[in-house]
Amino acid sequence: MLFTKMHGLGNDFIIVYGEKDLPINAAELAVKWCNRFFGIGADGLVYILPSDKADFKMRIMNSDGSEAEQCGNAIRCVARYVYDHGYADGNEVVIETLGAGVQKVNLKMDGNQVRSVRVDMGEPILEGLKVPTTLDHNPVVNHPIEVDGRQFSFTAVSMGNPHCVIYVDDAVHFDLSVWGPKLEVHPFFPKKINVEIATVKARDYVDMRVWERGVGPTLACGTGACATLVASVLSGKTDRAAVISLKGGDLFIEWDKADNHVYMTGPAEMVYEGEIPIELRAAGIQ
Repeated sequence: MLFTKMHGLGNDFIIVYGEKDLPINAAELAVKWCNRFFGIGADGLVYILPSDKADFKMRIMNSDGSEAEQCGNAIRCVARYVYDHGYADGNEVVIETLGAGVQKVNLKMDGNQVRSVRVDMGEPILEGLKVPTTLDHNPVVNHPIEVDGRQFSFTAVSMGNPHCVIYVDDAVHFDLSVWGPKLEVHPFFPKKINVEIATVKARDYVDMRVWERGVGPTLACGTGACATLVASVLSGKTDRAAVISLKGGDLFIEWDKADNHVYMTGPAEMVYEGEIPIELRAAGIQ
């Protein structure tokens, strides 16, 4: 089975095309293949599947075997993959996601080369119970949360998957390895949570670091960047368009007032292509 290794700002994926449906052992395969020492190595395993609602369907398995409802960096990679391999007509691709419905993706071209990818990420979900959190507030903004005796304040946003955004003085040097896993499983979050740690540097620029649910610290998170922009607008900290600077690079995020949709623009890059030995593919599939 052929695969392609791709990344969006260092948030990397194993892309598989050609399956008719998600394999029954996709969780097991994700754990095996995403292992950076004994497998290919990635933050997630992404299947590009047929869709009766869109051009393609995207299913994402995290490196721990759990399934993600949506991933902003992955959807950019999927759009570029189908364009580069000749499966898409033109530079607009419509992709079905598990948690965020059908989304339109536009490829920004420089001649025949993809320069960047712009995704209509849809409307943010702000009702606390729908994010989901256990809080019946709409929206959940700057709500106190305590972990191991330390107090934080978070804003809850769903971009098809759940996020809590926390502001600190220095996001770049914040100890994610200590607080990320504890915040992820806090009782406020019945389906766990993606944790964004942010520092607003200007009305149009935010430093952000991320602890991804089911993965851990990653170099970038597209839905997390979108959630951070929305949270920053709700908190009065930024304008409705800003650069969100992640460890792997920058994303440009816009929250359009007219249609209430969030738009994300950023890169998607191929690393290499390879083939998974048939004995590894067969193990557990049959």
